[in-house]
Amino acid sequence: MHRTQLTVHRHDRRKRALITLVGEIDLDSAPLVRTALAQCLHDGIRTLDSDLALVTFCDCSGLNTFLRAAQRTAEAGGTLRLHHPPPVLGLILALTGSEFLLLGVPLGRLSSPVEDVPGPVAHTPPHRTVPLASLLSEDAR
Repeated sequence: MHRTQLTVHRHDRRKRALITLVGEIDLDSAPLVRTALAQCLHDGIRTLDSDLALVTFCDCSGLNTFLRAAQRTAEAGGTLRLHHPPPVLGLILALTGSEFLLLGVPLGRLSSPVEDVPGPVAHTPPHRTVPLASLLSEDAR
């Protein structure tokens, strides 16, 4: 039996949390991600930033987990944003048209239609003016 390794680190600053995920997100580890994000909401956190720079793999079960968490966060009056998704997840986001839901990409900046999407390439991080490291140093809005 294959056991997926995933580590979750959480750093809070008032009503904002940075969740850093390290390892693989798949059917076995997606519940750990779901629990970590749900716990943030339970603790009153309404702005969730998830750093995926150290995620080596994320399949559609991970995408489903992030989409459900984004919906629950929005229902609670907050936001969930993914930062630095691995190439496979970047491709899945582009193919499903869900970039704007999780990456904060403006609607006018979405990728081309599915038939024009090339094979897997390095995904560039979402456009933002504030470095991820400084997000936690901002005052909560």
